[in-house]
Amino acid sequence: MGFLPVTIGSVGIALLMAQGAVASVADSLMPHRAVYDLELDGSSESSGIESMYGRMVYEFNGSPCEGYTVGFRFVTQLDTGRTTRLTDQQTTTYEDLEERTFRFLTKSYVNQKLDLEVRGSAYAQSDATEVKLQDPKEDDLTLVPAQFPTAQMISLIEKAKQGERFFQSRLFDGSDEGRKVMLTTSVVGPARVSQEGAAELKVTGELGKLPTWPVTIAYFDESENNDGTPVYRISFKLYENGITRDLTMDYGEFALKGTLADLEIFDQDSCD
Repeated sequence: MGFLPVTIGSVGIALLMAQGAVASVADSLMPHRAVYDLELDGSSESSGIESMYGRMVYEFNGSPCEGYTVGFRFVTQLDTGRTTRLTDQQTTTYEDLEERTFRFLTKSYVNQKLDLEVRGSAYAQSDATEVKLQDPKEDDLTLVPAQFPTAQMISLIEKAKQGERFFQSRLFDGSDEGRKVMLTTSVVGPARVSQEGAAELKVTGELGKLPTWPVTIAYFDESENNDGTPVYRISFKLYENGITRDLTMDYGEFALKGTLADLEIFDQDSCD
């Protein structure tokens, strides 16, 4: 986690404690595969959406010593009454917490035809996020400092455990062709054992007896003048091991509800 002198003083002690807390949270993250059924949870008249449904699959693997891989697939079918569109986004990432590096590949399909492929890597420095893009075209970018997704999740869990209820951070996850950092605002409620829906109760098992934090994260594009309106907002219930359920994804003109339909827990790798 970096070098610390033998005589560390009060600032060094605080840093060491923070690093230990982050390591503890990272060790508790549970490799898993979660499947969510998606359905329309409301839409504005201007959206033109009559119906929308789909499925989201999130697969999380790895450890603090080996790094973390995420496989993500987001498939939706949208019906406007006149046309139907099937979208399929497939993303794979690798994140090394110690080296603060991130690799990403996203393929987006529309009606089963490849629409866009984004591939690149990034390095989180203390004063910048250095991005090297390969697709859709080669480019080198220097963006504002930001966290990568797993590091942000670890930070979110640690702050929630400390009782922090409102905080901001910047995120780079390779979305939007890998050219932007998003400002995120997180609101976290007190942890509690909450009532599950019947569908989720069938798949969570013993996990359902554990407390969750209700979390809402709003994502803002600082490069655009949007009058403080988030690009989108995600709400979910978060377990301490990083598993989530009871999702709501609000894109402004429409929202999707995600119900945990299947959950598979994988063996946890050891760093010993």
